Amino acid sequence: MAKGIKVGDEVAITAVVRKRVTEDRVSISIPHYGFPHSIVDRTSTLKKGQPIELTGNVLRVDENTVTVNLSPPVTVDIAAVRLVTSYVPPTGKKPLVDKPT
Repeated sequence: MAKGIKVGDEVAITAVVRKRVTEDRVSISIPHYGFPHSIVDRTSTLKKGQPIELTGNVLRVDENTVTVNLSPPVTVDIAAVRLVTSYVPPTGKKPLVDKPT
């Protein structure tokens, strides 16, 4: 289970290729997501049953679900995601207003 996931983190979801829809689009199956999803793949190297890793930023965290921006946003179970990089807010060391001259 992915603990410590917060808004802004970059996470990865491992999906499985279902079939090639067109020569540049592939249908995939995302675990804990009940809707069809497809991605653009111009390399044509993906085959049926092959795992693929999708990365995106976390938009929302609920008790047991996470919404990830994969264009469109996808809401999956928190157990289906893996933390890639944690979001670190920018530090405000430099003042936003210039000094008067």
